[in-house]
Amino acid sequence: MAKYTGGQVLTDSIEGLKKKKFTLATMTFFIYCACAGGAFGIESMISAAGPGLTLLLLVLIPFLWGLPIGLYSSELSNLAPVESGPYVWMKMAYGEFWGFSMGWWIVLANYLTGAAYVVLAVDYMGMFFTMTPAIAFALKAAIIIIFTIINLRGLEEVSIASTIFSIIILIGFAAVTFVGFANWQYSPIDPFMASGQDALSSWGVGIAVGIWMYCGYICISFLGGELENQEILPKGMKLGIFIIALSYILPTFAGIVSTGPWYDWGTSIDYSTVLTQHVGTWAGMAFMIVAVVGQCAIFNAAITAASRSFMVLAEDNLCPRFLAKLSKNTKVPVWAILLLGAINLILVNMNFEILVTILSPVLFVLYVGLAFAFVKIRKTHPVELRGDLYYVKGGKLAEIYICGGPLLLGLVGMLVNGTEYFLLGFIGIFFVVPLYIILKPVYGGFNKRDPEQFPLNPKTKLAPGDITRFGIFCLIFGVICFFGSFWLVFYEGSWGPEYYLATYGSGLMSDFWAMIGVARWAGAAMLIVGAVLALVGKKADPIPKEDY
Repeated sequence: MAKYTGGQVLTDSIEGLKKKKFTLATMTFFIYCACAGGAFGIESMISAAGPGLTLLLLVLIPFLWGLPIGLYSSELSNLAPVESGPYVWMKMAYGEFWGFSMGWWIVLANYLTGAAYVVLAVDYMGMFFTMTPAIAFALKAAIIIIFTIINLRGLEEVSIASTIFSIIILIGFAAVTFVGFANWQYSPIDPFMASGQDALSSWGVGIAVGIWMYCGYICISFLGGELENQEILPKGMKLGIFIIALSYILPTFAGIVSTGPWYDWGTSIDYSTVLTQHVGTWAGMAFMIVAVVGQCAIFNAAITAASRSFMVLAEDNLCPRFLAKLSKNTKVPVWAILLLGAINLILVNMNFEILVTILSPVLFVLYVGLAFAFVKIRKTHPVELRGDLYYVKGGKLAEIYICGGPLLLGLVGMLVNGTEYFLLGFIGIFFVVPLYIILKPVYGGFNKRDPEQFPLNPKTKLAPGDITRFGIFCLIFGVICFFGSFWLVFYEGSWGPEYYLATYGSGLMSDFWAMIGVARWAGAAMLIVGAVLALVGKKADPIPKEDY
């Protein structure tokens, strides 16, 4: 690695990209659409955690989760303004294997979750009129085709759509806020926590939902190579987080105090109910249109981010090259966008519960991993040499804050999201290891680009030190899996067996103790394999000193 001497690095790593200058408003609205698209989802948090705790967590989580992610995304995007930012940052910090892992975790998350928003949009439409399965699929296909075309036209059209959608959504939730506060009837903190639950359970459920609501702040970093004015990103990120927090807190507060009972939120009561009860049926119906717009807004931004996920991976010879090919006129990754559209047409016909189950722990690992990459890059690229580039002030305290908040909430979120989420999530986490072993030799990886700087281990045909890295990988996740199984017995053991049997009926996920056994034995196996690989690798395939 060349010694850092100052300024931006890796600029224009993808040739031919069309640059766009974002205003503060367009940047903020894109972030709003990518990360929020409205407060939909918080309804279930109210009944699960309790009204008072919900409001407290909506205030705390932005500071412990959303803001740290927004800050490191802003700093690293200014240092390395490239497409597929999170992949690039991880490879800068920890090398090819960990960069590859981050890149494919992001691909998995982006490609599999986008279609969920299409399904939700059509579900909201189903509240207006009855539709056959054929009509439902036709509407899903229409949404996918429309937003695929918008993304093929370029970033300018995407940003315009995001601005329009954001204004519509914010007006809708502003109406809920105004009407709710005007009809104040209930206490916002009575009860503080859901009745019948202990404090630990209430906090756990609330944190799990709250973390999900404040995800997405790295989406703008996928467009780093297309932003002409990177300096606007920190301002847009901070303003976006502030607006998102307010758009969650105010209408939720107003809804709780005006429309009850609180325990029916997420089932028979939602934000549209506030307008239906206190204004009229027409107002509730109008808000349901806002709900459809909200899901379309997130889907539009999701296509933009997801289609850039492959670009630098392809340039680094870690996936097919055609996925980085740009269209001649609009300079967008045309094949990646079309592939995403085709995959979405398939996924909207599937059950998304399993997909979301697998992806939730992947997202926690992704965000926490990037926080540690942020700290490592500060050592290799000192902020003192960056000149006028934006960076987070505060030195070591800032690093502790940016790592500590996501690590704390990430671990809590992984351990309280449910045993099935915890167990199946490791499928999404571990699939990168066999995928790397397959794709690295097939496409060549870094070695194909620069054999001298990135030699191969002649025995493994992988990068030097990869055996040791595999060992570290297994040890990290083996610890979480093994000791997490004991925590889950403490956390869910009193009610878990009955709950999972009633929820799933049959199969592995219906048997709480079987899932615990799988997690425990799999964790133990990972620890043993990890220890063996680390010891063997230390002697036969050590990590090069320059990688530390």
